[in-house]
Amino acid sequence: MTQPPELTAQDGVGVPDALQRLWTPHRMAYIQGENKPDDEESAGCPFCRLIEMSDEDALILARGELVYAVLNLYPYNPGHLMVVPYRHVADYTDLTDTETVELAEFTQRAMRVARSVSAPHGFNIGMNQGVIAGAGIAAHLHQHVVPRWGGDSNFMPVVGHTKVLPQLLGETRQLLSRAWPTA
Repeated sequence: MTQPPELTAQDGVGVPDALQRLWTPHRMAYIQGENKPDDEESAGCPFCRLIEMSDEDALILARGELVYAVLNLYPYNPGHLMVVPYRHVADYTDLTDTETVELAEFTQRAMRVARSVSAPHGFNIGMNQGVIAGAGIAAHLHQHVVPRWGGDSNFMPVVGHTKVLPQLLGETRQLLSRAWPTA
């Protein structure tokens, strides 16, 4: 990892200090809204566009009849994935019974796959319904499955507002997608 040049007060960023910097410019894309739809229509929805791409390019782990599993492009932890219905629907209560069942089954399988590949100690599983509840893409429902390990919230996210991920998304996708059929 290359370090940027040392900054000085003349650069307008303050006085140099003893802190090391871990630069994560990919997070700025998310903060600035990259890949977020402009409106509520499916034409601008990244989840609707993903299903037209190859699994590798879209980071899709598995496809079902009504839902698919995809790695989160801006993960909180390694293996952070989402289960997404193909149908462009915003609210959980608008899913059909069949969609609800397949979403639940994919969530269970995602947990089994993560356990077989990386042995997490626990999971955060959930949906943010609506922008006010924290949904980054509120127009298209998606359920997060976030593997968790003891001590995974250390000084980096707490103090540095940075998450260190030890594996590239493409490598994580290969591990999880290979394990999907047997889970």
